[in-house]
Amino acid sequence: MNNLYELKKWLISFGAVIYTKDPLADLDLIEEEVKEAYNMGVLDKDSYQKALLIVRQERNKISREKRGESHE
Repeated sequence: MNNLYELKKWLISFGAVIYTKDPLADLDLIEEEVKEAYNMGVLDKDSYQKALLIVRQERNKISREKRGESHE
């Protein structure tokens, strides 16, 4: 998993389709699913950390966009 798209595809492969029309709420749910997958032993530590990093980066990106800051 290298980006949010790949993370969502991975979750879908387990039957977890997340779409609430609210990107921040989606990220909260994705983070919960990732934590649960790690706790159940589905994700190794490195993949777990990478997934959480992706979620946090996306959350920061959305926050910057809402404040009107550039993407760079």
